[in-house]
Formats: sequence, C-alpha cells, structure tokens
Amino acid sequence: MSSGLYSGFSDVAKQAMMQTQESMLEVKSKKNKLYIGIPKEITFQENRIALTPLSVALLVNNGHHIMLESNAGKAANFLDNHYSEQGAQIVYDSKEVYENADIIIKVAPPTLKEIDMMKPGQILISTLQISTMKTECLQAMINKKITALSFEHLRDEGGSLTVIRAMSEIVGATSILIAAEYLSNVFDGKGLMLGGITGVPPTEIVILGAGTVGEYAARTAISLGAEVKVFDPSIYKLRRLQNNIGTRIFTSVVQPIVLEKAITTCDVAIGAMRAEDGRSPCIITEETVSRMKPNSVIIDVSIDQGGCFETSEVTNHTNPVFRKYDVIHYCVPNIASRVARTATYALTNIFTPILLDIGEQGGLKNVIWQKQGVRNAVYIYQGHLTNKHIGDRFNVPSKDLDLLIVSNR
Repeated sequence: MSSGLYSGFSDVAKQAMMQTQESMLEVKSKKNKLYIGIPKEITFQENRIALTPLSVALLVNNGHHIMLESNAGKAANFLDNHYSEQGAQIVYDSKEVYENADIIIKVAPPTLKEIDMMKPGQILISTLQISTMKTECLQAMINKKITALSFEHLRDEGGSLTVIRAMSEIVGATSILIAAEYLSNVFDGKGLMLGGITGVPPTEIVILGAGTVGEYAARTAISLGAEVKVFDPSIYKLRRLQNNIGTRIFTSVVQPIVLEKAITTCDVAIGAMRAEDGRSPCIITEETVSRMKPNSVIIDVSIDQGGCFETSEVTNHTNPVFRKYDVIHYCVPNIASRVARTATYALTNIFTPILLDIGEQGGLKNVIWQKQGVRNAVYIYQGHLTNKHIGDRFNVPSKDLDLLIVSNR
C-alpha cells in the first residue's frame, strides 16, 4: 500500500474517532475491575517501583486488585507490610504475578524470561529503552499478542513527555548533589564546598545541554551559590532556560574556543546533551579533559546514550567513579535509582491516574481512544507493532494504531 493511501486511511480513522463521541459516553459508565501485577525488578540496580502503598490503597478502594511480588519495593524502602496494609496481595513467586494479572506495571523493560512468563493478551506498562532492546524480546511480545505501553512516550495534557520530564528534573538536581560529594575531602576531591561563601570565590560549574536536566542542574547549582555556565547548540533552549530560571546566567551556543576555556577552568562539568535517536553528541575531547584542573568532577548524565565526554565509560552505583587525567568521572546511567523513593513518588503520580482511567472507562482501548497522551505510548497493540521507528530499526512491519482501534470497535 502506498504511503499516501495509507496516510489517507489514517486521516479517515482520526475523523471517525472524532465523530463517535456518543458511543463513547455509553461505554464510559461500564467500569472494569483491574487485576494489576507488580513484579520485583530483576534488572541490575533498578531500585524504583511503579506504585507506592498509598497509590495501591487508592486503586484498591476503587475496586481493583493489586498483586505484588514480595520485596518488590524494598530497594525504595517500601516494605511488604506497607503494601499489604493497604490491601495488596503479596505473592512470593514472580510467575504467579505474570500468570494472574491482566496488567503488568514495572519500571525496567521486560527480559525474555519475564516475557515467557506473561500470559497471552496481557497489558504491559514499562520503559522501552529502544537502544538496548533485542529483536527476540520484541518478537516474543508480538507472538503473545501483548499490548505494550512505554513510559518514555507518555505525554501529559500539555504535550510534554511526562515521565521523561519528571526523571530529568530528579537527575538534574541530583547530579549537582553528587558533584558536591566528590568535590569534598570525603571522596578524595579538591576539598571544596559546592557554592560559595563571603570572601571566597564560588565553585565554577559548566552544564552541557539546556534541556530539563540542564535546567534543574542549573537551578540547584545557583541555589547553592555556584557560578554556572550553560552551553547548548540551540538558542531557543538557552532562552527558555533563562526564562524558566528567572535569572540571568552565562549562556552560550557551542563555540569550541569558548567551551574549551570554560571546561579547562571549571570545577564541575555536567554532560546533559541528549539525542532524539541514537548517540548523544560527544563534544568534549580527551585532549580537553586532560587539561582540566586536577580533582575536577565530570558527571556524564548522557552516558546511557554514549556520553558527552570522550573519556566517559559506563559505571554503576557500586563503583560509580573512576579517574582519568586526575579528573573524577561519574558515569552511572541510572541516576534516578540513587534516589529511588523520590523517583517512585514521581512515577506513581503519573501511573495511578492512568490505571484509574482504564478502570473507569471500561478498558485500555477506551482510554487510548480518548487520550492522545496515552495513545502516544502504545508501541504494540494486541500483538501488532504500531511504532514505525521500532519497525524500521528491527525490520518488522508496523500498523497504524488508529486503524486498529477503529477496526476493533
């Protein structure tokens, strides 16, 4: 089918969606009891959990059943008794969670072992992480006719990527607090206090990237009294950051001479450059890093996309840093798991309303029909791949989600 004809069908589907609101009102009153499963995360150092005990209480009070694998919330300091007291059923075998729940909600993408335990037609809500996804995992979900939603593509009413923004706010602020630790004597740093006091020059911090991570890193650094410089190729992003922060700070497009001078004289460099697809731009060379001041700190937030610094290598929460050219490198991909309880509160605020909606509207199909932000997150629908980018990457044919929903109504 030609792309023009295909696009025409998609437009017809969208028009059909706009013209059948009366039937939606009839469906809306038909509530569903949801059977929600929360398995324990098995991905290395994933400490977050999707729902807090109070969110579980809200869902249970609305007639839904929550099945939680024992110790699923332990890494975020939520214990089994916290959940059981709010009405959750605690089970001791992950297989029992996957076999009985209609909706599985977890943080990390499912492994092949976890997909094997899922029952046909199940709904999965988790991260996607397309850069590490394997073809066999995708095919296994398609074969089981899973409906899968990715956190990364959920959008709120304003159109922003709601989970990405929440995690970016956490990571931006936390990256400065991490830098403060490694500047201190406790971690064999320079012995500097991040910020400044009367009569003592403030700490100099360079932030690469003016997105949400860069903005919240700048906010935190400024509040501690540091001198902040932000670099980004986009004038629009730099202007937006200035306006959001509400104070004038040093901003610059990426001019190699200006950037190199700032990096070689700063105390802390934060790498927060992101790429829409593929690798983040590596804009700081090894030669530049070699000329940084001894015991300076690099926090490469973009390491999950390859990193902004040529000297960056992936580390973990157990061994978070290494030294190269006497510069401390912190390159942990999952910084949000360092503050897992805060991250869990942020996640639960997003997912609980969606789960309540699924129950209230009589099923996920009706929520997808009504809410563009949720529809945007669907990448497999009843065993059909609906995300063109994933289809192109893995050479798997994709279908238009609007047409699938219309044909199933």
